[in-house]
Amino acid sequence: MKSKKTNAARILDRLKISYEIKEYAVDLDDLSAVHVAEAAGMDVKTVFKTLVCRGDRNGVLMACIPGDGELDLKALAAVSGNKRVEMVHLKEVLGLTGYVRGGCSPLGAKKDYPVYLNESCREHERIAISAGIRGQQLILRPDDLIRAVNAVVAGLIR
Repeated sequence: MKSKKTNAARILDRLKISYEIKEYAVDLDDLSAVHVAEAAGMDVKTVFKTLVCRGDRNGVLMACIPGDGELDLKALAAVSGNKRVEMVHLKEVLGLTGYVRGGCSPLGAKKDYPVYLNESCREHERIAISAGIRGQQLILRPDDLIRAVNAVVAGLIR
């Protein structure tokens, strides 16, 4: 059965950015990026998770960090022009982005939120991000993702 193309994949098509779709078995009891990397047979440092945050000055934003990384909220606040940044509550993610936990992509959210990408992306030829649904990752070059979402690249992890 052919997989359904997601909005995130269609955006990459429209921008003429090449990518690969990697499917994996979803475990609803473990939606972590570490599990996704294992299930997809990928290095966890190349599987970037998308975290939805809210700054006290500039509102909602997205941070993409390696699957084994921990977001440094102070670093994100500094680079995004906020005094303070916090993660949005899980119950808000769907309403803000149109995505569910475990399937949140920096591409194709309900609004074009600012995207901040951890600088370690540049250490890899290709990285993976969620395709916008659980069970699918999009694998692409970091520079192509940066261009597609107009990402700011900075140190975002502890």
